[in-house]
Amino acid sequence: MSRNFKARSKSKPAPQPPDEQTQATLSQAIACHQDGRLAEAQALYERILETQPKHPDALHLLGALATQAGNPRLAAELIGKAIAISPGNAAFYSNRGIALRQLGKLGEAVASYDHAIGIQADYPEAHYNKGAALKECNELEAAVASFDRAIALAPDYASAYSNRGIALTELGRPGAAIPSYERAVAIKDDYTVAYSNRGVALQELKQPAAALGSFDRAIALEPDYAEAYSNRGAALQELKRLDPAMASYGRAIAIRPDYAEAHYNRGITLQKLGRLEEALGSYSRAIGFKPDYTDAYSNRGMALQELKRLGSAIASFDLAIAAQPDYAEACFNKSLALLLVGDFGNGWALYERRWDGSDARKEKRVFAQPLWLGSASIAGKTILLHGEQGLGDAIQFCRYARSVAALGARVILEAPKPLVPLLNDLSGVSEVIARGDELPPFDLHCPLLTLPLAFKTNLANIPGNHAYLTSDANRVSAWAKRLGGRTRPRIGIAWSGSEIHKNDHNRSIRLSSLLAHLPDACDYVSLQKEVRDIDRDALQTHGSFRHFGNELGDFTDTAALCELMDVVISVDTSVAHLSGALGKRTWILLPYVPDWRWLLDREDSPWYASARLYRQDADRDWNAVLETVSADLRTLVLD
Repeated sequence: MSRNFKARSKSKPAPQPPDEQTQATLSQAIACHQDGRLAEAQALYERILETQPKHPDALHLLGALATQAGNPRLAAELIGKAIAISPGNAAFYSNRGIALRQLGKLGEAVASYDHAIGIQADYPEAHYNKGAALKECNELEAAVASFDRAIALAPDYASAYSNRGIALTELGRPGAAIPSYERAVAIKDDYTVAYSNRGVALQELKQPAAALGSFDRAIALEPDYAEAYSNRGAALQELKRLDPAMASYGRAIAIRPDYAEAHYNRGITLQKLGRLEEALGSYSRAIGFKPDYTDAYSNRGMALQELKRLGSAIASFDLAIAAQPDYAEACFNKSLALLLVGDFGNGWALYERRWDGSDARKEKRVFAQPLWLGSASIAGKTILLHGEQGLGDAIQFCRYARSVAALGARVILEAPKPLVPLLNDLSGVSEVIARGDELPPFDLHCPLLTLPLAFKTNLANIPGNHAYLTSDANRVSAWAKRLGGRTRPRIGIAWSGSEIHKNDHNRSIRLSSLLAHLPDACDYVSLQKEVRDIDRDALQTHGSFRHFGNELGDFTDTAALCELMDVVISVDTSVAHLSGALGKRTWILLPYVPDWRWLLDREDSPWYASARLYRQDADRDWNAVLETVSADLRTLVLD
C-alpha cells in the first residue's frame, strides 16, 4: 500500500526515522491485536523483530498473542526475553504469569505476579491474576485477599468480584459469595459465568428455587452454556422436579457430549427415579470421559449396592479410594456395603470414616478427654457414651452400656431427650443425660456406634440380643386402661419414619396400602406420633385402627403400648428397634436392599432375637410382603 501511495505522489515524502516507523508498525499491530485480527498482528510483531530482535514491546506482545493462541510455552519464552531486556516493566511480569499459570507452574506464576506488584503496587490486573493462581493452588484465603486488592484499585472489576465469589464458595462460605456475584452482574449485566456461579452458591445455601432463576438467566444470555444446563438440572432435582432435571442434563450433554459432570449428575437423577441400570450407564460414561472421577465411582458403587450387586459395589468404592485415598465418603459407603454382607471385621474399622465427610464433620463431638477404642483400661474411670445419629441408633447401640460397665467403668449415657426416661433404668448406666444438657465430669468418651469396633463385634458375639430395655409399669397400666378390654389380638403398627431420612422413599409405606392387607380379625394400634398428610384419610376411615397422636408424650408411652401388643409390625424406624429391645414379637418390613444392620437374605436378626424380617423381592413391591404379613396374622388369630 505504501508503494502505491508513493507512485501516485507528486513528490517523494521524506522517509520516517527508524524508531518512528517501528512505532507506527507497533501501533498498527496493537490495533489488529485488539480487533482480534491475530494473524495480522503476529505478522506485524514479527516484522518488527526481523529488524529489531530485542524490541521488548514486540517480544512481550507476541508472547501475549501466543498465550491467546494456546501456546503458553512460547509465550513464557518470548516474554522472558522481553523481561531480560526491560526488567522494570510490570505488565511483562503479569503476562508472563498468565503463561506460567497455563503451563501449570503456579508457584512461578505467583512469583511473577509479585514481581509485577513490586514494580507497580497499584496494578489491579496483577493482583487479580495472582488471586486466580492462588485459587488454583487452593490457597483460597490468600486468593480472596488478592481479589480484594484488585477491587480496591478498580471498583468496577467484574471478573475480580466473580472470582472472589468462587473462592468464597470453595471456602464453604456461599453466603459471603452471593454479594460478590451480585456486584459482578451489576457491573456487567450479561456476565453469564457470574450468574451461573451465583446459582451454585445458592444451591450450597439450600435455595434451589433461587438457584434455578440464576441458571435460567445465564442460559438466556448464552443458550449453549452446558455448565449452566447441568447445574440447572441439579437445582431441579433438589426441587424434586426430576423429569425436567433429566431434560436439562440432556441439553448439557447435547451441547458437550464429553461433559463428564453432566453424565454424573444425570446418573444421580436416574438413581433417584429408580432407573438403576441407566444410572450405571451414566456413571460409566462420566468415568470414561474423566477416569479419575471419584464421585462417579462412589455413586456407581451405591447404585450397584441398590441392585444388590455387593461385590461389584465394593470394587467400585475401591476404585474411588484408589484414585483418592482420603475420600471419606467412598470409604464410608464401602463400610456400609461390608457391614451389609456381614463383614464386620473390616466394616467397623472403615465405618469410623463417617466423621471425615463434609456433613458429618460438623456433627462430630470434640472433647478434651480421649476417645476410647477398647484397648485402654477403663477400670475405675468414668466414660461418656454419646449418641450421634437417630433415635433408632441410640436404642440399638445403648445395649453396649452393660459391656462397658463390666470392664469396671462408671457409665454416663448421653441420649436424645425423648429417650431419657426410657433409658434411665438401662443396665450398666449410672447416669443418663439429655443431649444438650451440661455434662458431668468424665475421663473418656466413645460414640455409641464406635462401641462395636471397641468390642470387636462379629455376628457371633453381639451383646444383648434379647430384651435389654423395660417398659414403665405405671405407664403400661395407664395405657391398658386407655385401650380397654381385649377381645382379639392387638397389633401395633408403625408404617413410616422421618421424611428427611435419605432412604425414606424406600423404607416407608402408605398407610392405605398397609391397611388394605390387614385382616379384620385384629385390633390395630398406631405406634407413631406423627402422621403425614397423605395418610390422614386412611387413618380416619379405618374402623379398627386407633391412633393416639399427641397423647404419646415420650418413648416411655410408646414402650408401654408396645408391651400391650401381641405383635408389633414396623418398617425400619425407631419403633422396630424399641420393640426388639423390649423383647416383643416384632415383624420388620424391609426394602429389597435394607439398611446394613438387617444384613441380607435372612428372616431373623442377630441384633434382636424376637424379630422376624419380611423382605421385598427384586421387584421392590410391598404387596407381596404385605400379603405374607396378612397370612401370618391370620395364622396368629387361629392360634
